Amino acid sequence: MFVKFIEQLKTRLLKPLPGEAVQFLMAPPARMHMKGINPDKYNPQKSAVLILLFPENDKLFTVLIERPIYEGVHSGQAAFPGGKFDKSDIDLKQTALRETYEEVGVPADKIEIIGKLTDLYINPSNFLVSPFIGFINKRPHFILNAYEVQKIITVDIFTLNDGSIKSEKTITHSSGYKIKTPCYEIDGLTVWGATAMMISEFNVIVKEANAISF
Repeated sequence: MFVKFIEQLKTRLLKPLPGEAVQFLMAPPARMHMKGINPDKYNPQKSAVLILLFPENDKLFTVLIERPIYEGVHSGQAAFPGGKFDKSDIDLKQTALRETYEEVGVPADKIEIIGKLTDLYINPSNFLVSPFIGFINKRPHFILNAYEVQKIITVDIFTLNDGSIKSEKTITHSSGYKIKTPCYEIDGLTVWGATAMMISEFNVIVKEANAISF
């Protein structure tokens, strides 16, 4: 079942993406002024994340991480494995794979990249993020890098489309100010901001891929 769905997902990812309009359905209101702005004028740092898909018990899962508490704008936040482009990386795809290995221990040579979502600008840290989608044919053995990851969470990708996990919450940012924002509540983890915006676009792609018939 999951093999067929992965093929459907590949087919859908070859078509135009839902893009910013869908991403901003899960954006904090304070971020709305960034809608439609070309991030190139800010000379952002390039980065990449990986939405890693894997089968388990006839279901298809992905992995999220919770970042540790540190002095930075993304302290304690939920995210997909990923990070900034390094000069040793050939391209952003390699960035996503390298960071996934460094953070959760999944080897790059076991992962097939099947496409990507719309790039997303994160203005508090001035990153332009490329979200890649990858597939590995069995549940990987995760190795948590305690320096970069506090917790690993796996979630059924169709659960991400369950409206019951979507809510609105007032969150205290690492800087101390409070933000009222749409979010997803996943296994005790509040997922908001850029990661929630990526999930919003991913959910549309999953729904549309699931409707494809050969």
